[in-house]
Amino acid sequence: MNKFVDDKLLISMSMDFSVLMSVYIKEQPAYLDEALRSIFEQTLPPDEVVVVKDGLLTDELEQVLNSYEKEKGNLKIVSLPDNVGLGKALHIGMGYCKNEIIARMDSDDICKSNRFEVQINFMKSHPEISVVGTWVEEFSESKDQIESVRQLPLEHEKLLKFMKWRNPFNHMTVMFRKKDVECVGGYQPFYLLEDYYLWNRMANGGFQFANIGESLLWARGGYEMLKRRGGGRYVVSEYHLLNFMRESGRINLCEFVFSLSVKSVVRLIGKRGRALLYRTFLRK
Repeated sequence: MNKFVDDKLLISMSMDFSVLMSVYIKEQPAYLDEALRSIFEQTLPPDEVVVVKDGLLTDELEQVLNSYEKEKGNLKIVSLPDNVGLGKALHIGMGYCKNEIIARMDSDDICKSNRFEVQINFMKSHPEISVVGTWVEEFSESKDQIESVRQLPLEHEKLLKFMKWRNPFNHMTVMFRKKDVECVGGYQPFYLLEDYYLWNRMANGGFQFANIGESLLWARGGYEMLKRRGGGRYVVSEYHLLNFMRESGRINLCEFVFSLSVKSVVRLIGKRGRALLYRTFLRK
């Protein structure tokens, strides 16, 4: 049982919040539909959902968004003429969120029905926490066939130690206080590591983190996810992030060299090798 959520007897505490999502042309319409449906069918629904269209979308994706926009009065669509990448799209989208509490969501994942209720209860009970995430259950074909669970540390000090080596949050699960994220400059472009870069800047600013020890979201994994997590460009991005962490004192030179070496191998060994490493060492 997560120490932060004392028991299941918590009564939902009222707190307005926004959901922030970005979608781009390569997303699957059926996945987007499932993601949106899971947001609106919550035990504690958001009073605002902001979807950033990161450049032009397919007609099928547009149809999904249009159907929800007609049905739901609290869906706000922000259209960008060009694809600017996740970091910039989320930075822009945050400016359209009217509430102090913002929940992130990806356009191809599925929230469990009580996700927002649990996180809002937590944020209300722990005003010192700026960002709270949850565990996720990963699947490829069906959420009824879970392949792995990404479990992360729960408490702030353990998360600071963990983030020397790996991202301390499942990004699609986080809920955060807008003013605290804005205090460090918000989301910024950083190839495939926009969130990890943000958490480091927030840690440098003294903001407090936590995770809830419960899987509150189903995340799509499989080979397509592993493909995105490889390649030379990813290695370059991780070099720049690790160098930022070294310069800001989060890691020392030895930790920088070791982490970059290990991560470079993971990014360059190919999808099958990467899948084996993830299943053996990085997932449960």
